Amino acid sequence: MNAPAPTSERLRASALRLFSERGFDAVTVEAIARDAGVSHMTFFRHFPTKEDAILDDPYDPFIAEAVAAQPADLRPLERVRRGLLGAWESAPEATPEETRARVAIIAAHPRLRARAWQNTQQTESLIVEALTAQGTSRREAVVAAGACLGAVMAALLEWGTESSGAPLGPRILEALSMLDPEATA
Repeated sequence: MNAPAPTSERLRASALRLFSERGFDAVTVEAIARDAGVSHMTFFRHFPTKEDAILDDPYDPFIAEAVAAQPADLRPLERVRRGLLGAWESAPEATPEETRARVAIIAAHPRLRARAWQNTQQTESLIVEALTAQGTSRREAVVAAGACLGAVMAALLEWGTESSGAPLGPRILEALSMLDPEATA
């Protein structure tokens, strides 16, 4: 017999399904909680806002560690690029359908896109901290992190708005390869 999904997973799944069916603005926290079989107060114990139910990103520390693990003799841009590639390739992946649905909802909603960029800034801060702790100047760390995360975010949002059915992984790898000075045009 399978154990029931943890409450936060049930809430995330309910939010994603309801946002996909009705649109983000038409869904209330109460509707998400009811669909997941919990109270709205339980929802708020797991997520501060309904936006967080779809935007929650637990990978930031993992990404910063992957960047910090890169050889210190590489240029900061290359350290970030390789760190993101390594993190992407080893991170547990959600189902492609779930990922596309999440990204499509985010890409289609101005407030969610803004929050996604805000989350990306948090990731950037952790990467900058990892680089500066190893002697990189703050300016160079900020530019390197911003360039790489901008490429990833642009590829992610573009992928979320298209209907080709192409997988996300190769799109992220392609975006990061565009920043590789060794890559051929």
